[in-house]
Amino acid sequence: MISRRNVLKTGLGGAVTVLAGRAGLARAMPETRPEPMRFGVNYTPRKRWWFCWLDWDQQSVKDDLEGVAALGMDHIRIQCLWPMFQPGISSVNERALENLHSLLDAADNAGLDVEVTVLNGWMSGLSFLPSWVMPLARKQHGDDWNVFTSPAVIDAEKLLFKRIAEAVGSHKRFMGFDVGNELGVLQAMNNPVTPAQADVWAREMLGYCEEIAPGKFHVNGTDHTHWFTDFGFTRPMLATTGSATVMHSYIYFTGVLDHYKYSDAAAVHIADYMIELGVAYQTDPKRRVWVEEIGLAGGMPASYEPVFMEQTVRNIAATGKAWGITWWCSHDIDPAIKSFDKMEYIMGLLDFENRPKVIGKKFAGLAREMRQNPPVAAVRTSALVIPDEGLSKKSWPPDWRYAKPFMDLIDQGVTPAIVLESRVKDEHYLRSRGIEKLIPLLRG
Repeated sequence: MISRRNVLKTGLGGAVTVLAGRAGLARAMPETRPEPMRFGVNYTPRKRWWFCWLDWDQQSVKDDLEGVAALGMDHIRIQCLWPMFQPGISSVNERALENLHSLLDAADNAGLDVEVTVLNGWMSGLSFLPSWVMPLARKQHGDDWNVFTSPAVIDAEKLLFKRIAEAVGSHKRFMGFDVGNELGVLQAMNNPVTPAQADVWAREMLGYCEEIAPGKFHVNGTDHTHWFTDFGFTRPMLATTGSATVMHSYIYFTGVLDHYKYSDAAAVHIADYMIELGVAYQTDPKRRVWVEEIGLAGGMPASYEPVFMEQTVRNIAATGKAWGITWWCSHDIDPAIKSFDKMEYIMGLLDFENRPKVIGKKFAGLAREMRQNPPVAAVRTSALVIPDEGLSKKSWPPDWRYAKPFMDLIDQGVTPAIVLESRVKDEHYLRSRGIEKLIPLLRG
């Protein structure tokens, strides 16, 4: 067992367990230089947005992706609007599949890898569920007509994955499948599931992706919901299933602005907090975290945007645990396309004329710098101890029971790791992470 030598008081009012250094136990690991991070964007076509799947303009897509490549990006993540690809439960649109292949060809010409997000029933604040899976369909099929639990619906989902794999699975730019965009939103809106049911579905679908496209980079593109509440997919499943642990980190959705100002430290540390939280639930020390979506906030002063971006990216890189950062998004949305929130129209790294914006140039510079000289990640020797579960069971609002103490430590000059209560007596685990001090989470 690890001996306890001292109890200290911290600004959090909690006891810090200082772990023994006997025989090298929990001795700080040396600084490590990780593999260079991947830098990419979530692609948003300038011409007709993602409504373009059935109204295709290859030259426009080619121009867009050349603009992305000119920023020095190495990959894109794309969205297959579900009703356009699968208008009926047994129907997959051939034209959409052909256009998907054309997109990967354009990406190849631009030198970009492509992560294909398939079950996209929610994106940018709008619902895109196919009519055959909408709540009204339950009048015909019954209450179990559910994206995550209905055998017939799951078979239909697998049909779509299979057809996409046949169309682009062997393409050299196909990086892998993202099973769906922020599927927790669908769970909260009209497809209720227990955490156990959600996890069964995710494991089944990711396993199927590996079966039909072996060796590719398959993930579950969940948003912040499951990391800030005990709702839908569980954190242990998200941290151990698929090719990487995925984070979508926005300061407005994660609740940062309910506690802090834009310029406070928490605003630029929320992404690395989420990375450390994900790592706490992982069981493979080599597993990486993909910051699959991160972007600016509406109302943020334009002069602060490059500062926010730089500090956030540097904090992510400093963890040494990130596979990559995929910024939201590539291009501003055409203002002629109505119904999006005003914030969505101005989040691009490139403007509607395909010209790099100030933040686009900043992101390009950061990518270039970190490829040439990957930052050294110092081991975090202090760790905040959190319960394995115990957050709110509602999908909204975000529960800051774990995040607030983490940010308080940041304010005190401590950059902590996170350890689960179930692992505080695992001597080998703590030693492998270089953790010397355990800081308990205050309850109450």
